This record gives sequence, structure tokens and C-alpha cells, in this order.
Amino acid sequence: MNLAGKTVVVTGAAQGIGTALCERFATEGARTVVAADLNAAGAEAVAVRIGGVAVACDVAQEGDVLRLIEQTEDRVGPIDLLCSNAGIAVLDLDWDNPASAANEGWARSWAVNVMAHVYAARHLVPRMSARGGGYFLNTVSAAGLLSQIGSGPYSATKHAALGFAENLAINGRDRGIKVSVLCPEGVDTPMLRSIDRGIPDGDGVLTPAAVADAVVAGLAAERFLILPHPQVATYIRRKADDYDRWLAGMARLRRGM
Repeated sequence: MNLAGKTVVVTGAAQGIGTALCERFATEGARTVVAADLNAAGAEAVAVRIGGVAVACDVAQEGDVLRLIEQTEDRVGPIDLLCSNAGIAVLDLDWDNPASAANEGWARSWAVNVMAHVYAARHLVPRMSARGGGYFLNTVSAAGLLSQIGSGPYSATKHAALGFAENLAINGRDRGIKVSVLCPEGVDTPMLRSIDRGIPDGDGVLTPAAVADAVVAGLAAERFLILPHPQVATYIRRKADDYDRWLAGMARLRRGM
């Protein structure tokens, strides 16, 4: 996808990867970048900085996602690229029990990390199909391909998000609907910094701007898997080649954290 002249929506736009995507898409010549976030003031600040449009949106609420799509298409024009980027990380309350997070945390994780992608597709796929196509970029995380030590909810929901994106790509292929999933490891964002057992500084942690660079390259090539950390491809192959060995290796990694 060539981003020049395109109408792009980015959720989770008020900080981190979302902000970097908005800034980079504007630099690439997007016609309009719509910055959407639960943090309305943060989204507005990003929109003002890049000459875009801000929309307050809680992606966990289907009505908000529908309103985001309708407002954008009514006021700006057809959405060419929707970046379903908002996400949350709920940690295990008990380090030794991956099911220990409260039900509320599990439910919110499913709503934001999975159902937000579903809501976007539910209401935008028919519109894109009617006009011959469109593009979804869903932020998933390497946790969806591998796992996330210390967060059962994050690992489970990111796996589910990947599964839905695969299904969306298969279903939409013959109608011009394209899908990419963004699957980085550690990125220097407020989410990572909030995790006590996050990835150590200097251990492959990328800036949001570097992730945005990878996204632009991945969209240009229209690749399904966008991997800002190239080593993730190696880890996926190792996991597929010998699942038991991979699980043992992850257990060793956990013991060292």
C-alpha cells in the first residue's frame, strides 16, 4: 500500500506506537490521519501536531467503534487503512499462576485486544467490500506468535487476535481486503515501562518510531506478518520445529526473570 493520499484511522493513537504511526503516516503523505483514543485530549494533541482529526473512542465498546467509522467516512471519506492498534496488558496477580488475574482484567483484555478488531471488521468489511477493497493493520505483538511470560490474559488474547486476523485475511482476499499484523517484541512505550518484569533496557527494545518504519515497509510490501524484531521469525520456526524444546526454553527464560 502506498500511503500517499490515503485516509487512515489509528486507534490507541494518544501514545506509544499509535502516536508514532500517526506521525509517520502524515509524513508519508496520507490525505487524512484520524487519531482515535479513549484519551480524547491525547488524541487531540496528536491530531493538532500532524494536521489530522481526533476522535474520542473506547474500542472496547462496539458503538464507539461504529461511531468512529461512521464519523470518519461521513466527514472525511472512505477509510483506506484502519489500524486497530489499541491494546492493554493485564499481568498475572500471582507470578506462579497464569490464571490469577481478576475476571475484570480478563474481560477487559478480551474486549480491547480481540473484540476491538472484531468490531472494526464487522462494520468496515461490508463497506470495503462494496467499494472493491481496503486494508486492516492489526497490532498483535510477538506474544501472539510466541507467548508472554507473566501475563496469561495478554498471551491468550494476542493469540486470539492473530487467529482472527488470519481468518479476516483469508475471507477478504478475493474481495480486495488486505490484512497485516504488527508483531513486535519490546517497544519503549508506557505499557512496557509499566511492567515490573519487562524486557531489560538494551535487550532489543525498539523505539515507537522504529516500529513505524517497519510498518511503512511492511505495508508497502503488503506482508501479512510485520516483524520489527527480525529474530521473531527465527523463534517461530524453532517453535514449529520442536514445540516441546521451545516450551522448555521459555521455562528457562522465565526462571531467569
